[in-house]
Amino acid sequence: MKIQIDGKDCFELSELQKKVIMNDIHEDEFESDMKRRLEYILQRKYEQCFERLKAEWMPVLEKSMDAVPTDPNKLAEVIFSHLDYKSRKYREEQD
Repeated sequence: MKIQIDGKDCFELSELQKKVIMNDIHEDEFESDMKRRLEYILQRKYEQCFERLKAEWMPVLEKSMDAVPTDPNKLAEVIFSHLDYKSRKYREEQD
């Protein structure tokens, strides 16, 4: 099973690793189970990052806006378009 990001292989389970996993997971369910697990991990990471972003920015936005969006996507768009927003890369380069 290969995992790709932007069309490039970034991780692959060896046949032996697959066999070890299939000792617990039926081989007919292997692909779908691995995809489900990866989706869960990435969704959880997104949720944790979003909560940190929201906690950091809500005080800033509440001071400068009459109504802060409650929709997560709209809130993220507002944060990323804010003049004071700086990406992680930019912040680290400034230190």
